[in-house]
Amino acid sequence: MASRLSRVPRTVWALGFVSLFMDASSELVHSLLPLFLVVGLGASPAVLGLIEGVAEATAAVAKVFSGWLSDRLGHRKLLVGLGYGLAAASKPLFPLASSAGMVLAARFIDRIGKGLRGAPRDALVADVTPAEARGAAYGLRQSLDTAGAFLGPLAAIGLMSLLDGNMRAVFAVAVVPALVAVVLVVVGVEEPRGSAPRKPAVPVRWSELRGMDLAFWAAVGVGVVFTLARFSEAFLLLRASELGLSATLAPLVLVVMNAVYAVAAAPLGDLSDRVGRRPLLALGLAVLIVADLVLARAAAPWMALAGAAIWGLHMGFTQGLLSAVVADTAPERLRGTAFGVFNLATGGALLAASAIAGLLWSAIGPAATFLSGAGFAALAMLGLLALRPRRP
Repeated sequence: MASRLSRVPRTVWALGFVSLFMDASSELVHSLLPLFLVVGLGASPAVLGLIEGVAEATAAVAKVFSGWLSDRLGHRKLLVGLGYGLAAASKPLFPLASSAGMVLAARFIDRIGKGLRGAPRDALVADVTPAEARGAAYGLRQSLDTAGAFLGPLAAIGLMSLLDGNMRAVFAVAVVPALVAVVLVVVGVEEPRGSAPRKPAVPVRWSELRGMDLAFWAAVGVGVVFTLARFSEAFLLLRASELGLSATLAPLVLVVMNAVYAVAAAPLGDLSDRVGRRPLLALGLAVLIVADLVLARAAAPWMALAGAAIWGLHMGFTQGLLSAVVADTAPERLRGTAFGVFNLATGGALLAASAIAGLLWSAIGPAATFLSGAGFAALAMLGLLALRPRRP
């Protein structure tokens, strides 16, 4: 694996550390936000699900246009930097929020930023990386991203203790790593030499989407069902809190989940370059089913933490690999557009998944939320039979 990682370009490493700092900032907020909404502002689980779903769907819509635009401009760094800058600008809004509507507005701006950067960033990784090291590159970026998602909740625990449980003060600290991420984009990310506009900037045309072959659309279909099975991690935090974990310790759920995720993503991405994507994706779905069953039956906080750890292993098996599958199956000239389309489809699925999860939780109980996720994961395993990505 070390030899493959040595082939990963400097820009991918830079993007990984940018993701690390921005995710540390975001998870510093998000590890407390469900409790801030439900306990502090009095919102229901259904409202939480709606806010999370709308936020992610917003990011997905933005990714379509940013991916397409990055293909037209031939320069992806500008959109990546703009996206991270907008996410950083949203961070001061969270400590000022006094209602669920204000939280939704802050999440909306943050996710617009995520949408602007996501598809161009993923396409840039493919642009600068040799095909035979693509799984390792996506796995490395995902591992560094997830390291930030581990450090953010860990910092939240320490800050909650230091600041006597003042969530708003903790949210204010999140501005610092977000600004570091923006600086790293400016000084550390480089595009391939000779990047240039390919076509005039005109609206997205269906003829371009018809240029995608069946392997790509199969990847989109499987990604959608994957996402229906993987609703927002906010419900993991809510589950642990419901089982008795205090607000100060609730971020442990994301610490445990992301620690496992960060450790698993890079080696599994590297392994997929050698054994193929589908076997590992299938294993990842099986792991998700186990995680959902543990969380559905959990009766104590330690069981919620165990379920979160298994959930993190599932993420390591699947998230970087799904990006690699898109890169494998999309035409090179439409790579940014392809990531945008994929993220639009999966973002719409995440809106539906989180809304369904919140409604089931409010109407029936938490067990119903996690059992529905296990059912969608089983359906996604069947969908993998249709997936035939090109070999890199």
